[in-house]
Amino acid sequence: MSIIAWIVLGAIAGYIAGFLVKGDEGLGVVGHIVLGIVGALVGGFLAGVLLNTNPIDGPFDISSIVAAVIGAVIVVWVVGMLTGRRTRGSI
Repeated sequence: MSIIAWIVLGAIAGYIAGFLVKGDEGLGVVGHIVLGIVGALVGGFLAGVLLNTNPIDGPFDISSIVAAVIGAVIVVWVVGMLTGRRTRGSI
């Protein structure tokens, strides 16, 4: 899969990660999409290291979608922790 496909997949993954990681990072939809693009690349890299595969050059399948969403969730969560914003529902 090309880098352009990972960017598009990352945008979708970032949008999904915005729903999965509940918090008030103050980023909005566009911010989550940008973080999703970074997260998709991080998720693809981590999947390659942990599973000894090369998902960035591999086909577009469910495993690449899962890797992108997991990477996006990790990046959104880390940014939320670094910015020090409180999550919704916390006291």
